[in-house]
Amino acid sequence: MNKPTATGGTQSMRRALGLLRVLAQHQEDGIDLQGVMNATGLERSTAHRLLSCLLEEQFAERDHGNRRYRLGVDSMQLGFAALRRTPLLDALRPFAQKLARLSGDTVFLVIRQGDYALCLLREAGSFPVKVFTIDQGERRLLGVGAGGLALMASLPDEDIAALYARHAASYAQIGVTSGALMKAVKQTRAAGYSEIVDTITPGVSGVGVAFPVSELTWVAFSFGAISSRLDVPRRVQMGALLRAECLAWAQDYLGHASGGTFRR
Repeated sequence: MNKPTATGGTQSMRRALGLLRVLAQHQEDGIDLQGVMNATGLERSTAHRLLSCLLEEQFAERDHGNRRYRLGVDSMQLGFAALRRTPLLDALRPFAQKLARLSGDTVFLVIRQGDYALCLLREAGSFPVKVFTIDQGERRLLGVGAGGLALMASLPDEDIAALYARHAASYAQIGVTSGALMKAVKQTRAAGYSEIVDTITPGVSGVGVAFPVSELTWVAFSFGAISSRLDVPRRVQMGALLRAECLAWAQDYLGHASGGTFRR
C-alpha cells in the first residue's frame, strides 16, 4: 500500500508535533534535553529551539529542579477539548447510558492520564440514592476508585511500585498502603473486575473494568452505589455484567477485546 504523500513545507510543524508526542509519552517522569534528542533524532540546537518555543507558548513546561520537560497547560487544554467530542467519546456516551439503565446505578467513565484517572463521563441510574463521588473533568490517582483501580491493574507490578513511590504521601493521606494496593490489584486481575468498598467515601462501593481503546489509550467503566445496595453478591453480579458488556462493546466497536481486565 502506498503511503500518503507528505504535505510540503511543513518540516518545522512536523518536528514540533513529534516533540509533543515524545513529551506525552514521558509525562509522568518528564524527559531531559538529551532524552528528547535521542527520541527525536534532532540536533541539540533544533531541539532546544523547539522546546523554548513550546515553553513560551505554554505547550510545554520544565521542572527547574531536574530540568525535565513535560506537556504544559495549553497542551492539556487541547486534549480536554478534543475529548469533549470525538468519535470514540460519542460512541462511549450511549454505552454509558445503557450501563446506567441496566444497573440502575451511577456509571463513571475514566481515562488514564499519566498517574491519574480522569473522569470523562458520569451517568446517573434510576436508583433513588445517587452516588456522585467524582465530577466530570476531575481526576484522581490511579488505584483510587473502582475505575482507577481497574486501570492500575493493567500496569506491570514494577510500574505500580514506582507510581506508588511517587505519590506515597497522597496515598497515605487516604489510608492506602502499598501492600493493600497490590493486594487489590491482584484481586482485580483474578476476578476480571475491580472492587472497592468504603475506600474513598464511607458507605460507597463500586466495581470497575478497564480496557484499551487504542495502542496508548486505556479507559475504565465503573458502577458506584451505596454499600448496602452493592453488597458482596451484587458486586459479583454487577462485576460480571460490566465485564460482559464492556467485552461486547469492545468487540463491536474496536473489533477486538484483547488485554485489560477482560483477560484473566
